[in-house]
Amino acid sequence: MLKSKQYILIASVSLLMVVLYNLDIKGLVKPKEERGMQTTTTAKPEKVSSVSYKSISDVSKQMISASLASDIEKLEASAANASDNDLVNLQKQIAQKWDDVNQPAAAAFAYESVAKSESNYNNWIITGDRFTDGYQNFKDTTATAGLLNKAIEAYNKALEIDPKSLDAQTGLGVAYVTGTQNPMQGIQLLLGVVKEEPKNVKANMNLGMFSMKSGQFQKAVDRFKTVIDVKATPEAWFYLGTSYENLGMKPEAILAYQKSKELAADPNLTEFIDRKIKELNN
Repeated sequence: MLKSKQYILIASVSLLMVVLYNLDIKGLVKPKEERGMQTTTTAKPEKVSSVSYKSISDVSKQMISASLASDIEKLEASAANASDNDLVNLQKQIAQKWDDVNQPAAAAFAYESVAKSESNYNNWIITGDRFTDGYQNFKDTTATAGLLNKAIEAYNKALEIDPKSLDAQTGLGVAYVTGTQNPMQGIQLLLGVVKEEPKNVKANMNLGMFSMKSGQFQKAVDRFKTVIDVKATPEAWFYLGTSYENLGMKPEAILAYQKSKELAADPNLTEFIDRKIKELNN
Protein backbone atom coordinates (compact mmCIF):
# COMPACT_ATOMS: atom_id res chain seq x y z
CA MET A 1 0.00 0.00 0.00
CA LEU A 2 1.28 3.44 -0.94
CA LYS A 3 1.96 5.82 1.91
CA SER A 4 0.43 9.29 2.05
CA LYS A 5 3.64 11.05 0.95
CA GLN A 6 3.90 8.77 -2.09
CA TYR A 7 0.34 9.64 -3.09
CA ILE A 8 1.18 13.31 -2.77
CA LEU A 9 4.33 12.99 -4.90
CA ILE A 10 2.46 11.15 -7.65
CA ALA A 11 -0.36 13.69 -7.57
CA SER A 12 2.13 16.56 -7.64
CA VAL A 13 3.89 15.28 -10.76
CA SER A 14 0.58 14.48 -12.42
CA LEU A 15 -0.68 17.99 -11.69
CA LEU A 16 2.51 19.44 -13.15
CA MET A 17 1.92 17.58 -16.41
CA VAL A 18 -1.79 18.45 -16.54
CA VAL A 19 -1.18 22.14 -15.92
CA LEU A 20 1.58 22.19 -18.53
CA TYR A 21 -0.77 20.97 -21.23
CA ASN A 22 -3.64 23.17 -20.05
CA LEU A 23 -1.43 26.25 -20.25
CA ASP A 24 -0.89 25.60 -23.98
CA ILE A 25 2.44 27.39 -23.64
CA LYS A 26 3.25 27.61 -27.34
CA GLY A 27 -0.21 28.88 -28.27
CA LEU A 28 -0.72 31.25 -25.33
CA VAL A 29 -3.54 33.70 -24.71
CA LYS A 30 -4.13 35.94 -27.70
CA PRO A 31 -3.97 39.73 -27.21
CA LYS A 32 -7.70 40.19 -27.89
CA GLU A 33 -8.55 37.54 -25.35
CA GLU A 34 -6.25 39.22 -22.85
CA ARG A 35 -7.91 42.59 -23.34
CA GLY A 36 -11.32 40.99 -23.04
CA MET A 37 -10.42 39.46 -19.70
CA GLN A 38 -9.29 42.80 -18.32
CA THR A 39 -12.49 44.65 -19.20
CA THR A 40 -14.83 42.28 -17.38
CA THR A 41 -16.00 43.64 -14.05
CA THR A 42 -17.86 40.84 -12.28
CA ALA A 43 -16.19 38.09 -10.30
CA LYS A 44 -18.58 35.27 -11.06
CA PRO A 45 -17.77 31.71 -12.10
CA GLU A 46 -18.19 31.30 -15.84
CA LYS A 47 -20.41 28.30 -15.24
CA VAL A 48 -22.62 27.96 -12.19
CA SER A 49 -22.98 24.45 -10.86
CA SER A 50 -23.48 22.79 -7.52
CA VAL A 51 -21.75 19.76 -6.11
CA SER A 52 -22.59 17.44 -3.25
CA TYR A 53 -20.50 15.31 -0.96
CA LYS A 54 -22.18 12.17 -2.29
CA SER A 55 -21.40 12.92 -5.93
CA ILE A 56 -17.78 13.71 -5.10
CA SER A 57 -17.28 10.79 -2.72
CA ASP A 58 -18.77 8.32 -5.22
CA VAL A 59 -16.14 9.28 -7.78
CA SER A 60 -13.37 9.47 -5.17
CA LYS A 61 -14.10 5.96 -3.92
CA GLN A 62 -13.44 4.64 -7.41
CA MET A 63 -9.90 5.99 -7.09
CA ILE A 64 -9.00 4.04 -3.93
CA SER A 65 -8.98 0.43 -2.79
CA ALA A 66 -12.21 -1.32 -1.82
CA SER A 67 -11.01 -1.82 1.75
CA LEU A 68 -10.21 1.87 2.24
CA ALA A 69 -13.53 2.84 0.68
CA SER A 70 -15.27 0.45 3.08
CA ASP A 71 -13.54 2.10 6.07
CA ILE A 72 -14.80 5.50 4.95
CA GLU A 73 -18.33 4.20 4.37
CA LYS A 74 -18.46 2.87 7.94
CA LEU A 75 -17.51 6.32 9.25
CA GLU A 76 -20.11 7.93 6.95
CA ALA A 77 -22.79 5.58 8.31
CA SER A 78 -21.84 6.48 11.87
CA ALA A 79 -21.91 10.19 11.02
CA ALA A 80 -25.39 9.90 9.51
CA ASN A 81 -26.79 8.79 12.87
CA ALA A 82 -24.46 10.71 15.19
CA SER A 83 -25.40 13.29 17.76
CA ASP A 84 -24.10 16.81 17.32
CA ASN A 85 -21.38 16.16 19.88
CA ASP A 86 -20.07 13.10 18.03
CA LEU A 87 -20.56 14.39 14.50
CA VAL A 88 -17.62 16.81 14.48
CA ASN A 89 -15.20 14.12 15.63
CA LEU A 90 -16.48 11.71 12.99
CA GLN A 91 -16.18 14.35 10.25
CA LYS A 92 -12.59 14.98 11.32
CA GLN A 93 -11.89 11.24 10.99
CA ILE A 94 -13.53 11.16 7.55
CA ALA A 95 -11.48 14.17 6.44
CA GLN A 96 -8.26 12.51 7.60
CA LYS A 97 -9.15 9.27 5.80
CA TRP A 98 -9.63 11.17 2.55
CA ASP A 99 -6.39 13.08 3.13
CA ASP A 100 -4.52 9.81 3.64
CA VAL A 101 -5.48 8.66 0.14
CA ASN A 102 -5.01 12.12 -1.45
CA GLN A 103 -8.63 12.80 -2.36
CA PRO A 104 -8.90 16.49 -1.42
CA ALA A 105 -12.28 17.18 -3.02
CA ALA A 106 -13.99 14.62 -0.79
CA ALA A 107 -11.95 15.70 2.24
CA ALA A 108 -13.02 19.30 1.66
CA PHE A 109 -16.67 18.54 2.40
CA ALA A 110 -15.77 16.91 5.71
CA TYR A 111 -13.58 19.88 6.64
CA GLU A 112 -16.41 22.22 5.64
CA SER A 113 -18.77 20.36 7.98
CA VAL A 114 -16.24 20.77 10.80
CA ALA A 115 -15.81 24.47 10.01
CA LYS A 116 -19.54 25.06 10.15
CA SER A 117 -19.64 23.51 13.62
CA GLU A 118 -16.37 25.00 14.83
CA SER A 119 -16.13 28.23 12.89
CA ASN A 120 -12.58 29.48 13.23
CA TYR A 121 -9.89 30.76 10.89
CA ASN A 122 -7.86 27.56 10.67
CA ASN A 123 -10.88 25.40 9.87
CA TRP A 124 -12.02 27.68 7.04
CA ILE A 125 -8.51 27.97 5.59
CA ILE A 126 -8.02 24.22 5.43
CA THR A 127 -11.49 23.90 3.91
CA GLY A 128 -10.61 26.44 1.23
CA ASP A 129 -7.27 24.77 0.54
CA ARG A 130 -8.88 21.33 0.11
CA PHE A 131 -11.56 22.71 -2.22
CA THR A 132 -8.77 24.41 -4.18
CA ASP A 133 -6.86 21.14 -4.51
CA GLY A 134 -10.18 19.59 -5.48
CA TYR A 135 -11.08 21.91 -8.34
CA GLN A 136 -7.51 21.74 -9.63
CA ASN A 137 -7.27 17.95 -9.57
CA PHE A 138 -10.67 16.27 -9.46
CA LYS A 139 -11.21 13.61 -12.10
CA ASP A 140 -14.72 14.76 -13.09
CA THR A 141 -14.24 18.23 -14.55
CA THR A 142 -18.01 18.91 -14.54
CA ALA A 143 -17.60 19.43 -10.78
CA THR A 144 -14.87 22.08 -11.18
CA ALA A 145 -17.11 25.16 -11.03
CA GLY A 146 -18.96 23.89 -7.97
CA LEU A 147 -15.75 23.06 -6.11
CA LEU A 148 -14.30 26.45 -7.05
CA ASN A 149 -17.39 28.21 -5.67
CA LYS A 150 -16.95 26.27 -2.44
CA ALA A 151 -13.30 27.39 -2.23
CA ILE A 152 -14.32 31.03 -2.68
CA GLU A 153 -16.95 30.72 0.04
CA ALA A 154 -14.46 29.16 2.47
CA TYR A 155 -11.76 31.79 1.88
CA ASN A 156 -14.31 34.57 2.32
CA LYS A 157 -15.32 33.01 5.65
CA ALA A 158 -11.65 32.98 6.68
CA LEU A 159 -11.28 36.62 5.67
CA GLU A 160 -14.31 37.56 7.77
CA ILE A 161 -12.39 36.24 10.77
CA ASP A 162 -8.95 37.55 9.72
CA PRO A 163 -9.22 40.26 7.02
CA LYS A 164 -5.42 40.48 6.74
CA SER A 165 -4.85 36.77 6.02
CA LEU A 166 -2.40 36.43 3.13
CA ASP A 167 -3.22 32.73 2.75
CA ALA A 168 -6.92 33.47 2.29
CA GLN A 169 -6.19 36.32 -0.13
CA THR A 170 -3.90 34.05 -2.14
CA GLY A 171 -6.45 31.25 -2.33
CA LEU A 172 -9.18 33.69 -3.30
CA GLY A 173 -6.94 35.30 -5.92
CA VAL A 174 -6.11 31.97 -7.53
CA ALA A 175 -9.79 31.02 -7.61
CA TYR A 176 -10.79 34.31 -9.25
CA VAL A 177 -8.11 33.98 -11.92
CA THR A 178 -8.84 30.31 -12.54
CA GLY A 179 -12.59 30.24 -12.80
CA THR A 180 -14.29 33.63 -12.86
CA GLN A 181 -14.99 36.23 -15.50
CA ASN A 182 -12.81 38.74 -13.71
CA PRO A 183 -9.30 37.28 -13.50
CA MET A 184 -7.77 40.72 -13.00
CA GLN A 185 -9.44 40.94 -9.59
CA GLY A 186 -7.56 37.79 -8.67
CA ILE A 187 -4.29 39.11 -10.08
CA GLN A 188 -4.66 42.26 -7.99
CA LEU A 189 -5.21 40.17 -4.87
CA LEU A 190 -2.06 38.15 -5.58
CA LEU A 191 -0.04 41.29 -6.31
CA GLY A 192 -1.24 42.68 -3.00
CA VAL A 193 0.02 39.56 -1.25
CA VAL A 194 3.53 39.79 -2.75
CA LYS A 195 3.63 43.51 -1.97
CA GLU A 196 3.01 42.61 1.65
CA GLU A 197 5.22 39.51 1.59
CA PRO A 198 7.59 39.58 -1.44
CA LYS A 199 8.70 35.96 -1.08
CA ASN A 200 5.26 34.41 -0.58
CA VAL A 201 5.60 31.04 -2.33
CA LYS A 202 1.99 30.40 -3.31
CA ALA A 203 1.35 33.88 -4.64
CA ASN A 204 4.60 34.01 -6.63
CA MET A 205 4.08 30.51 -8.01
CA ASN A 206 0.63 31.33 -9.29
CA LEU A 207 1.63 34.75 -10.62
CA GLY A 208 4.44 32.99 -12.48
CA MET A 209 2.05 30.51 -14.05
CA PHE A 210 -0.39 33.26 -15.04
CA SER A 211 2.52 35.22 -16.55
CA MET A 212 3.39 32.17 -18.64
CA LYS A 213 -0.17 31.89 -19.89
CA SER A 214 -0.19 35.54 -20.96
CA GLY A 215 3.20 35.24 -22.68
CA GLN A 216 5.13 37.34 -20.14
CA PHE A 217 7.96 34.85 -19.77
CA GLN A 218 10.55 37.19 -18.26
CA LYS A 219 8.11 38.06 -15.49
CA ALA A 220 7.47 34.34 -15.06
CA VAL A 221 11.22 33.70 -14.71
CA ASP A 222 11.46 36.29 -11.95
CA ARG A 223 8.51 34.75 -10.09
CA PHE A 224 9.80 31.19 -10.28
CA LYS A 225 13.31 32.21 -9.21
CA THR A 226 11.77 33.85 -6.16
CA VAL A 227 9.91 30.62 -5.38
CA ILE A 228 13.05 28.52 -5.80
CA ASP A 229 15.00 30.80 -3.45
CA VAL A 230 12.49 29.89 -0.74
CA LYS A 231 11.38 26.39 -1.68
CA ALA A 232 12.94 24.55 -4.63
CA THR A 233 10.25 22.20 -5.97
CA PRO A 234 10.09 20.11 -9.17
CA GLU A 235 7.17 22.27 -10.34
CA ALA A 236 9.01 25.57 -9.88
CA TRP A 237 12.11 24.31 -11.71
CA PHE A 238 9.97 22.84 -14.49
CA TYR A 239 8.04 26.05 -15.11
CA LEU A 240 11.27 28.02 -14.90
CA GLY A 241 12.68 25.76 -17.61
CA THR A 242 9.57 26.26 -19.74
CA SER A 243 9.83 30.02 -19.36
CA TYR A 244 13.52 30.02 -20.30
CA GLU A 245 12.74 27.82 -23.31
CA ASN A 246 10.14 30.28 -24.56
CA LEU A 247 12.67 33.11 -24.14
CA GLY A 248 15.13 31.17 -26.32
CA MET A 249 17.53 30.68 -23.41
CA LYS A 250 18.34 27.03 -24.09
CA PRO A 251 21.25 26.41 -21.67
CA GLU A 252 19.27 27.89 -18.80
CA ALA A 253 16.19 25.88 -19.79
CA ILE A 254 18.15 22.63 -19.87
CA LEU A 255 19.63 23.27 -16.42
CA ALA A 256 16.21 24.05 -14.95
CA TYR A 257 14.64 20.96 -16.52
CA GLN A 258 17.44 18.80 -15.13
CA LYS A 259 16.88 20.22 -11.64
CA SER A 260 13.19 19.42 -11.94
CA LYS A 261 13.95 15.86 -12.99
CA GLU A 262 16.36 15.33 -10.11
CA LEU A 263 13.91 16.57 -7.49
CA ALA A 264 10.85 14.75 -8.82
CA ALA A 265 12.53 11.40 -9.46
CA ASP A 266 9.45 10.33 -11.41
CA PRO A 267 9.85 8.02 -14.45
CA ASN A 268 7.12 9.72 -16.50
CA LEU A 269 8.49 13.19 -15.90
CA THR A 270 12.05 11.97 -16.50
CA GLU A 271 11.06 10.56 -19.88
CA PHE A 272 9.32 13.79 -20.85
CA ILE A 273 12.23 15.99 -19.75
CA ASP A 274 14.82 13.79 -21.46
CA ARG A 275 12.92 14.23 -24.74
CA LYS A 276 12.67 17.95 -24.11
CA ILE A 277 16.40 18.30 -23.43
CA LYS A 278 17.22 16.28 -26.55
CA GLU A 279 15.10 18.67 -28.60
CA LEU A 280 16.83 21.68 -27.08
CA ASN A 281 20.28 20.24 -27.79
CA ASN A 282 19.53 19.70 -31.47
